[in-house]
Amino acid sequence: MKLNEKGLENKAQWEAAGFQLPKFDREAVKAATKENPFWIHFGAGNIFRAFQANVVQNLLNEGALDRGLVVAEGFDYEIIEKMNRPHDDYSILVTLKADGSVEKTVVGSVMESCILDSENDAEFGRLREIFSKDSLQMATFTITEKGYSLVNGKGELLPAVEADFNNGPEKPASYIGKVASLLYTRYKNGGKPIAMVSMDNCSHNGDKLYAAVNTFAEKWTANSLTDAGFLQYVNTKEKVTFPWTMIDKITPRPDASVEEILKKDGVEELEAVVTSKNTYVAPFVNAEECEYLVIEDAFPNGRPELEKGGLMFTERETVDKVEKMKVCTCLNPLHTALAVFGCVLGYDLISKEMKDDTLKKLVEGIGYTEGLPVVINPGVLDPKEFIDTVINVRIPNPFMPDTPQRIATDTSQKLAIRYGETIKAYEASPERNTGDLKLIPLVFAGWLRYLMAVDDNGNTFELSPDPLLDTVCPYVAGFRLGEDADVESALKPVLENEKIFGVNLFETGMADKVCGYFREMIAGTGAVRGVLNKYVK
Repeated sequence: MKLNEKGLENKAQWEAAGFQLPKFDREAVKAATKENPFWIHFGAGNIFRAFQANVVQNLLNEGALDRGLVVAEGFDYEIIEKMNRPHDDYSILVTLKADGSVEKTVVGSVMESCILDSENDAEFGRLREIFSKDSLQMATFTITEKGYSLVNGKGELLPAVEADFNNGPEKPASYIGKVASLLYTRYKNGGKPIAMVSMDNCSHNGDKLYAAVNTFAEKWTANSLTDAGFLQYVNTKEKVTFPWTMIDKITPRPDASVEEILKKDGVEELEAVVTSKNTYVAPFVNAEECEYLVIEDAFPNGRPELEKGGLMFTERETVDKVEKMKVCTCLNPLHTALAVFGCVLGYDLISKEMKDDTLKKLVEGIGYTEGLPVVINPGVLDPKEFIDTVINVRIPNPFMPDTPQRIATDTSQKLAIRYGETIKAYEASPERNTGDLKLIPLVFAGWLRYLMAVDDNGNTFELSPDPLLDTVCPYVAGFRLGEDADVESALKPVLENEKIFGVNLFETGMADKVCGYFREMIAGTGAVRGVLNKYVK
């Protein structure tokens, strides 16, 4: 059983092994897609293969679509060369369900895979051809948040970007430069409309894509490297839009246990490829069953009825509310709480923490009791139902190999959004009082205790990467388990840092509570567990 056109000719063999197969005429769909592509996606990674590609497959199976997807990879060309094309653009989606069952799907909705390489005339020429088509309605992106950045960590222009500004759209080297060049091709071929849709998991993602593309349009126009009308085209909403989206689906790295399941089924050549850019890619992707994609409905060239596949289309303001609901209340704050306490208590999987009654009550209290009363209901998703699914289905899923150590990464960058917004909502509400918040300050104290890099048994452990470790760790470096200390004086510079917590904890009256919890947590070994048992009711 090989994952390619020839290997899939024996459908009965695959179906007998429990695989769901494409139900449409793939050759006919491929011909229609090549002639009139409607959707090109940039970023051939796991989230795309597990989510967008599967949605399109379902719609093709139902006859709701007659064309499939084109995927383009601009960061790591080897994904296309060593994975997509050898498998004829098929992949296997293994859905790991919380009830222990496994669903296996051969996804064949990708009809063409392209390499975003302006130095390769055949590859880039085909992409220019696609962007010239009247039929193209949207270009979507999952290239990670840093993919939209034109500068390095110091705020300096990336060398490739700077060179592209000066050399123009003919053969740009940077990722966004190449995307802007393709958009210029569309402008030159009649100024045809298109939606440029970031589907990356970052706030106001459409604005990030717009800012990057618009900067190229401005620079090229100023340097007389493009027609003067290109900048106006990018900024005319009847022609080009940059919708906001909110995406939520966990797709961890392909897992060895899943590979073993597929091997036992008789699937061959499942070995993963580690590319020269250290991308880990396999012929299969494992993912959770839950998925959400909320999209601002701004498509100047129209769009198919993708809502039939479960995608939600709405206003920009609603996308913003959904994102805040998820990030500030219903998911991310719960994850962070489990991450910091999981590291200190020695857990290696988030799912195992949900078997700990105290930790389960902790996240229930943060979500239902402290967060939910001030969350704005976006309408398209119910916050209570969202938290129910997170707590009862998603986080406890034993098949999702997510670790507290991974989620603890960059915690200093997350606290202000994940908890600070709730604190601000309490301050702004005449019916609420920040003094009622007891578990959010407990998480803050837990994070400071985590920064000591000593677990609850007194053993040292390695902190997860975080850009502020060198800044914040010195404030807890003098504490020792079982020793008295002036907690308030030592922690004051951290607790009044609004960039970390979103608010000054002294001004909100929460600093004393955080210090009190922390003082109890350093009383000795086992003290963190004791504090949790004491305050989590």
